Amino acid sequence: MTPLGHCRLILTRHAKSSWDDPAQPDHDRPLNARGRRSARELGDWLASRGYEPEEVLCSTAERTRETWAGIAMAPLEVRPHIRYEPGLYHATPEKMLEILRSASAPTVMMIGHNPGIAEFAAMLPARAPLDPDFRRYPTAATLVVDFQIGAWSELRPAQGSVLDFVRMDGRG
Repeated sequence: MTPLGHCRLILTRHAKSSWDDPAQPDHDRPLNARGRRSARELGDWLASRGYEPEEVLCSTAERTRETWAGIAMAPLEVRPHIRYEPGLYHATPEKMLEILRSASAPTVMMIGHNPGIAEFAAMLPARAPLDPDFRRYPTAATLVVDFQIGAWSELRPAQGSVLDFVRMDGRG
């Protein structure tokens, strides 16, 4: 939970997807075994730190849906409202901001794709994490950032305070 007058974003890039079938449409690509494992580990990591979303804004792509399914296997105390957003599939940072501004819960998880998610993550905090992989935003990377705003509609770039940044997939 976030303090009164605060909003928290948990910004996650989908876990590692499978390229086993090169003819498969990009939107339909599932996670590979490493990606499924990373999604479960990310859920455990979030639960262990009390970073529990009350609302999830998730791209409609198979790999983002499977990433959420893996995260949701963790012992989360909160069962969030899930919104599958077609506009998050390969969204620009501007589109991601527009969708986030429509969120209603104080703690929101957004699951999306690069390159947009890396650019979006970079524009949110007042100071970016020192992690050398932050700008690259590898698969299953997650930024947890707090904003001193009363509603998501008030969100502006460079307002956030970084709480955490983690990479579950290592290189990817």
